[in-house]
Amino acid sequence: MKHSSSTAIVTGGGSGIGQAIAIALAAQGHRVAIADLDLTSAKQTQALIAQNGGSAFSVELNVADAAQVNQVFSDIASEHGIDILINNAGIGAVGTIEETSEAELDKLYSVNVKGVYHCSLTAIAAMKAQQSGVIINMASVASSVGIADRFAYSMTKGAVLTMTYSIAKDYLHDNIRCNCVSPGRVHTPFVDAFLEKNYPDNKEEMFDKLSKTQPIGRMGSPDEVASIVTYLCSPQAAFITGSNFPVDGGFVTLNN
Repeated sequence: MKHSSSTAIVTGGGSGIGQAIAIALAAQGHRVAIADLDLTSAKQTQALIAQNGGSAFSVELNVADAAQVNQVFSDIASEHGIDILINNAGIGAVGTIEETSEAELDKLYSVNVKGVYHCSLTAIAAMKAQQSGVIINMASVASSVGIADRFAYSMTKGAVLTMTYSIAKDYLHDNIRCNCVSPGRVHTPFVDAFLEKNYPDNKEEMFDKLSKTQPIGRMGSPDEVASIVTYLCSPQAAFITGSNFPVDGGFVTLNN
């Protein structure tokens, strides 16, 4: 495989959608920095990429830690440059406003919102210096429509969507493109863990129920999300910035 000189950072690249994105970008010839709170998982993704002849390395990263993000990203920028940033790391929460503690709200904000802020801030400095770059933020259908019992999660993903618009607008003249992808329900280890925790006695029934909330009748796959991400990072998407791409089986527009 011919490797390009471009470097892509994928936060939360150790599993699920992040892992699929890291593998897909490596298959396109990018050098991929897999940044994850769980270094073991990151190295597993790295091994999968290496098996296919791709180029990748792993870094332990807590996106909520500003000092750590600055150090890790600065090191990557100095050694490789930063051409692509995928802000994928995130956590979820279930509950209405009355069921959401202040501590839980702060935890989601620190990862899902400030994590995007920390990573984008450092990456943009490197991208401005080279006058080029691509940032893809992983939002959610919860950014655009009301979903029951997802107060804190929806708050953070709404912020991700509007941060995307702001970054795209502010850095047009630095040739930095910023878009976001908004998945519906995607079958990942996160979904399996959610069902195991909340519905241990009827996992299959709930999986089927959740699948059918997408008009298309099933959950998406991580690879289907990764496909649109790799396109948005490619030269073919050079005319696209400040846009939101639902990958949701028709959830936002056809659920009526």
